[in-house]
Amino acid sequence: MKIAVLGGGHGCYAAAADLSEAGHEVRLWRRDGAALEAVRQGGGIRVKDIDGTRLVAVPLATADIGEALRGAELVLIPSPALAQDDIARAMAPHLVDGQVVYLPPGTFGSFTMDRIVRASGNAAKVVYAETGTLPWLARKHGPAEVAITIRAVHLPTGVYPASESRHALEVIAKAFPGVIEDCGDALSGALMNAGPIIHPPLILMNAAPLQHFDRWDIHNEGTQPAVRAVTNALDAERVAVREALGYGAPHFPLADHYNSDRWMYGDAHKKLTDSGDWREKIDLHTHRYMLEDTVLGLAFLASVARYAQVDAPVAHGLLAIAGAILGRDLREGPRSFEALGLAELSRGDLQALLQRGQA
Repeated sequence: MKIAVLGGGHGCYAAAADLSEAGHEVRLWRRDGAALEAVRQGGGIRVKDIDGTRLVAVPLATADIGEALRGAELVLIPSPALAQDDIARAMAPHLVDGQVVYLPPGTFGSFTMDRIVRASGNAAKVVYAETGTLPWLARKHGPAEVAITIRAVHLPTGVYPASESRHALEVIAKAFPGVIEDCGDALSGALMNAGPIIHPPLILMNAAPLQHFDRWDIHNEGTQPAVRAVTNALDAERVAVREALGYGAPHFPLADHYNSDRWMYGDAHKKLTDSGDWREKIDLHTHRYMLEDTVLGLAFLASVARYAQVDAPVAHGLLAIAGAILGRDLREGPRSFEALGLAELSRGDLQALLQRGQA
């Protein structure tokens, strides 16, 4: 299958390497063409994982997004949600009928990217989907090298519009055989996103050591019982929102990430901390855990809780603390239901929109 991978981050390089090694024809695109020279000159991406270190050839590494998208059946965007609007505008002239755009994870980007593409004048029948986490726990170790600590074993996926779920899930499953699980529409998929649950408590409750030490591992020293208690309470609010909107189990509770093999990565937390790759410098004003998972993701969750009339004091409290750090009100951020124009829709109208898509 021809797959376009859009972006230049950790997940994008893991995707390009893994999917190429699986036999797919991968086109890796990033806006900064010079940053791809190491991939071109080296003949591909060097992968480090449990099986050792090896070079995986990537058929095409390009700064021309039209070249990357041409003929691609699957468009994979493992980039932060912060980049989704720009990527949507860049790919809008090139998308064609039948293509599937997959966001792992999405932060409801399936809805916002479709809106941007349609506003550009492209009315192609493109299907969007999103899941709850990156398919890889990965960190780049160089301009053409990525270390993959673990691969996802469950990817609950929601589709937009949901009426095209069969087509979308069949295409995505070709790239991720045996791990794709239908969780309904795109809002259900967005409410599987683990980032806005795990990262805001970790960065906000570790704010002092993050600002004091050169590097700090929020997943190791930073994950203590008090932090876990807040994370569990926040996740319970997420599950309550899902249930209030009629979405059933499995909800993939984050507690399973720490103490069982039932979560999206299986039994992964110890492997994550043992790798040492997450001992890093986190700037509370610029890191994606704040700008993506809090400003976008947590604000989105809090707004859906308001819409569903679910009490969510932890979500709103963490959002207020983050807003105090950043010096602005985060309650109606760009991914909130209010900002997206969805807060005034009836439940029936929202369900119809998620099922049929935008006119």
